[in-house]
Amino acid sequence: MLARLANIFRVHDLRNKVLFTLGVIALYQLGANLPVPGVSWSQVQLLQSKAGASGVLGFLNLFSGGALTRMAVFGLGVMPYITSSIVIQLMTSVIPKLTQWRDEGATGQKKITQTTRYMTIGLALLQSTGLVYAFHGHDQALLGFNIDLIPKFTFWLGLFMVLILTAGTAFVMWLAELITQRGIGQGMSLLIFANVVAGLPTGGRAVFSEGGPIKFGAIVAISIILLVVIIFMDQGQRRIPVTFARRVVGRKMMGGNSTYIPLKVNQSGVIPIIFASSVLYIPVLLSNVVPWASFQNFVTKSFRPTSAIYIGSYFVLIVAFTFFYVYIAFEPHQQADMLRKQGGFIPGIRPGMPTEKYFAKMLSRITVVGAGFLACVAVIPSVLMAIWNINRFPFYGTTLLIAVGVALETMRQIDSQLMMRNYEGFLK
Repeated sequence: MLARLANIFRVHDLRNKVLFTLGVIALYQLGANLPVPGVSWSQVQLLQSKAGASGVLGFLNLFSGGALTRMAVFGLGVMPYITSSIVIQLMTSVIPKLTQWRDEGATGQKKITQTTRYMTIGLALLQSTGLVYAFHGHDQALLGFNIDLIPKFTFWLGLFMVLILTAGTAFVMWLAELITQRGIGQGMSLLIFANVVAGLPTGGRAVFSEGGPIKFGAIVAISIILLVVIIFMDQGQRRIPVTFARRVVGRKMMGGNSTYIPLKVNQSGVIPIIFASSVLYIPVLLSNVVPWASFQNFVTKSFRPTSAIYIGSYFVLIVAFTFFYVYIAFEPHQQADMLRKQGGFIPGIRPGMPTEKYFAKMLSRITVVGAGFLACVAVIPSVLMAIWNINRFPFYGTTLLIAVGVALETMRQIDSQLMMRNYEGFLK
C-alpha cells in the first residue's frame, strides 16, 4: 500500500493535482472555521453545546462540517449549489429551452452550468438572509429554543453579514470548480466529503457519551458491515452485450467487434442521498418564514432525524430520486438511438423501439436493487439510534455512504492516472 501511495508522488502531473486538491480543501476548512464579523463567540459556544441534540440543526449542519453553528464565512457550505442543481435538473425535463441546451452537448452544458451558478447566488442570498434573521433570536424552529448570536445587531451589520455569507458561497462554488478542473476528483463531492468526514470524530464521541460503550460498539460493528456492503454493491454491475455490424469505410473493413454496456447497481452514487436531504431542508427554511406556530411546532417535532416521519420520508425520497436520476443519466430512448446510429445492436434484440424497451426493463430491475440498497443504508443507523434514544449523531448512515462513495470515485480517477503511466493502482 505504501509503495502504491508513493507512486502518486512519482508522477509529476498527478502529484501536483493531489497537492492542489489538498490545498483547496485546507483553504475551505479555514473559511469554515472563520466566524462572520459581528457574531458573539460566547453565544456560538453556547449554541454548539446545546445544538448537539437538535436534529434539525444537525441536519442543516451536516453538509457544512459544523460551519453553520459557528456562523462561519462558509456557513452555507454547498447547500445552495446542491439545491440549484436539483431545481435545474427537475426543470430540464419540463422547460423546452433547458431541454434544448441539454441536447446541444458541451455548448449547452456551459449554458446550464452558468444558469446553475446564477441560481446558486440567488438561493444563497435568500438563505443567508433567513439564517441571519433566525440566529438573531428567532431560531425556535431550528433548535426548539431561541439564542441570539448577534447581540449588537443593526440593519447595516445584518446586510454586511448577508453579503459575506453569499460571497462565501460563491467562493466555495469557485473552489469546487477549481478542484474539478485542476485537481483530482469531482470538486463539489470532495468538499462534501471533507465536511462529513470532519464531523465523524465529534459525532462518534457524542454517540459514545449518550449511548454508552455497548451501544457505541454495536453501531461501530454495524458500520463496518455496512462499509463492506457499500463497497461490494458499488462494484456490482450488469453487463449488456453489444455487437457492432461490419461496414466498409474506404478500403477498410470496420466494426464486427463485441463489447458491453455496464449498468451499475448503484448507478446514481450518493446523489439521491444529497437530493433527499436538500428536499427535507425546505420545510425547515419555510418554518423561519411562515408565521404559523402550529407549522413551526410540526417541523420541530416531526423533522428530527430520529422521528418516524423523517425516516419514512427520507427512505421514500431516496428511492424516488434514485429512479429519477438514473433515468436522466441513462435515458433509454437516447441510448437506443445512439447505439443504432453507431451500427450496434444487442444480440437477440432488434434496434430501435425493442432496444429501448429492453434498456428500460433492465434499468428498472437493477435500479430497484440500487434504490433499496441506498435507502436501507441511509436509514438503518437512524432507526437504531431512534430505538436506543440516541439523538446526538443520527446521520451516520448518510455520512458513511457519502464518505465511501466519494472516496471510491476519487481513487478510481487516481488509478486511471497511474495506469496510464504504467504504475500499479489501488483498486483491483
